[in-house]
Amino acid sequence: MNKLAIRLLTLAMLSLTLAAAPVVTVVYAAPDNDPPPPPKKKKSSEARPGSEQTAFADGYRAAYATIYERHDYAAAIAQLKALGHDDSAAVANLIGYSYRQLGDYKVSQIWYERALKADPNHVKTWQYYGLWQVEQGNRDQAQFHLNKIAQLTGTSSEEYRSLAAALEKAPGTGLVY
Repeated sequence: MNKLAIRLLTLAMLSLTLAAAPVVTVVYAAPDNDPPPPPKKKKSSEARPGSEQTAFADGYRAAYATIYERHDYAAAIAQLKALGHDDSAAVANLIGYSYRQLGDYKVSQIWYERALKADPNHVKTWQYYGLWQVEQGNRDQAQFHLNKIAQLTGTSSEEYRSLAAALEKAPGTGLVY
């Protein structure tokens, strides 16, 4: 019985050690042009489960091209909202970016905050919202965003360098990002 008790105690201690160990996750900045996976639906009775994801990815890429190639931000907002996944951080971030480019800063802020609520580690949102802060003259807040990016990806990421460069420029220089 003594051997059994020792084995059970050892197993219990090992289990507790594994359960208490910190969870390590990798956080990286994915480019905006790669669509995130759409949130999973609770219904499993879809006839073609991959078709919704393909449609979402195609729609996301089309909206991305509308923003970055054609600079038609109003059309992109409509495309992104039509995807039906504006609870996704990547989608909400691009909607916020589009509103920012249209000069609607209040609505843009709402979408950036929505994106961060969906994913507090969405690096692109920290970058774009940080640029929004610079444009608004909120340099301390922009620095906070820069520090958050450094915490998530380090100081060599594209997102960090972009926001750091914006903060290095003198206030009121009419910067557009």
